[in-house]
Amino acid sequence: MLTRLAALPSPRRIVSEIGLVETAAPFVWSAERTGAGIALSGNRPAEIGRRALEETLVAALPSGSRLTDEARAARGAPPDFPAAAAYAAAKLSRLARGARVSLTDTVISASGEAVDVAAYDALRGGFGEPPRGYSIGRIDILPPSVSDFRFAVERLPGGGLVLTGHTISENARAEIRKAATEAAAGAFVDDRTRTARGLPPGIEPGALAGAMLALSDLLQSGRVTFENGRVSVAGDALDAQAVGEAETLMRVRLPAGVAAGSVALAVRPLSPYRVSLRREADSVVVTGHLPGPEARERLLAALRPRFFRERVLDRTRLADGAPPNLSSALEAAVPALANLAEGEIAVADANLVLTGESLYRESAERVTESLPRALPAGWTARVAVQPRGTAPRREPESCRTSLDAAWSERLRFEPGSTALTAAMYPILDAAASLAKACPTLRLAVTGHADPPGAKPQKPAEPAPETKPAEAAEKDATSKAVKGTAKGGPRGRRRLRRSPPKPEPPPEPSGEDLARLRAQVVVEYLLQAGAAAGRSRSPTGRRASAAAWPWRRGLDHWPSIAARTILLETP
Repeated sequence: MLTRLAALPSPRRIVSEIGLVETAAPFVWSAERTGAGIALSGNRPAEIGRRALEETLVAALPSGSRLTDEARAARGAPPDFPAAAAYAAAKLSRLARGARVSLTDTVISASGEAVDVAAYDALRGGFGEPPRGYSIGRIDILPPSVSDFRFAVERLPGGGLVLTGHTISENARAEIRKAATEAAAGAFVDDRTRTARGLPPGIEPGALAGAMLALSDLLQSGRVTFENGRVSVAGDALDAQAVGEAETLMRVRLPAGVAAGSVALAVRPLSPYRVSLRREADSVVVTGHLPGPEARERLLAALRPRFFRERVLDRTRLADGAPPNLSSALEAAVPALANLAEGEIAVADANLVLTGESLYRESAERVTESLPRALPAGWTARVAVQPRGTAPRREPESCRTSLDAAWSERLRFEPGSTALTAAMYPILDAAASLAKACPTLRLAVTGHADPPGAKPQKPAEPAPETKPAEAAEKDATSKAVKGTAKGGPRGRRRLRRSPPKPEPPPEPSGEDLARLRAQVVVEYLLQAGAAAGRSRSPTGRRASAAAWPWRRGLDHWPSIAARTILLETP
């Protein structure tokens, strides 16, 4: 075109302002917030006039925003470019000076600092719905910097925690929320914190939050606050010990750069008064409060014989206000906890709740029936114990056939003994296992006496060694006898004689021995989980629970099915 113009006759000067429209790849456009307004740079679509694009952008910006457009026209813009540019530019209203948004082909990115806490919260969720055909790239938005950085942990009467104030980042916020969940010990955590910068340099946020959560553990209800560089605590103390513990914690636990503020704690009666005993895989954990050292010793004395293979971890504290007969109620509930595979005793004032799992249905039923009756007067119990799994049911005839096979071997006691032998356990265990499928049948146990002439086999006892005092006494006696024969003065002395040794109690025999043997078997079945009334000796008497020692692993066997077990002499 320029050549044709130059060939025309007449003198003239040709000034060309026409240039080539290039294709941009990638197609990049950006908008930056400056002190006076918004500066545009990069590429703009050649198909759209400069003024038309500016009108679209101004509509998305706050009123009065001034545009400086230095973008160059180029080909290669993605579809619906004006809508995407307006979407990105609208974010600049919540960002401080120096913030930048950009489009790289169909990817929208942003960076900068939020103007305030509300703008930061809005931007965190404000990039979720880009225009159709576009996606969100890197979003690097810094929280705002505040001059009054503060943080607080509030403990509510029910044990829940409410977090308020500021956290320095989303990662720090997540860590603090996790620590608060552990400190709440099952109660709720309400996180109302806002992300902002402004924590004085050198203060470790995790250490600060950890110390404040530890202080909240010493409260029935109250608030722990950090502001103006110091930590203060106020409210109702957990107990009388908690006041001194809070003061000590403020001295030794606060991180560097944080000062100890005021401690304003009131000591009030506990309401409700709580104790918890939780049986875990290899331990029993005791938490809550007890009225004094004597109550603590009574509880530990009740636990240790029942849980001699588990660790008993005592984490109780001492406080007044316990309900009447608390120690008696806990002692009555410990055997029920010992009969569970896992569970917990939770006491609140004079209300006791037992929850957990038993290995068998019969054990769950027995605990549900017996625990409320065992508690002292004025106490209430709620039992929520479920059997672990369900046992399959079988037809009665099938049960009898299988039981006959299980009892093909007879139970044989040693002469004079009422102790179960190792050979008896597989027989008893096989019948107990079968009984899970036959809960409606009954079992009667008869014992046997020893045959005539059978004597207990006792280990030979070594001959006692003669002690020096006994030898001296023997010599003195010999001399005294000689003196008597000679008529000397020694003969007139009275000889010292040792007191007669008490005779051992007679060994059971005959019907008594047979009855005791039957009771031992019945007691084993009861300890193994047999429901009361389903297993009995022919005399109708049941062995005492203390007559047979605990045998771990066989504490939840169910009742056995119908037949009389005959105990045979060896």
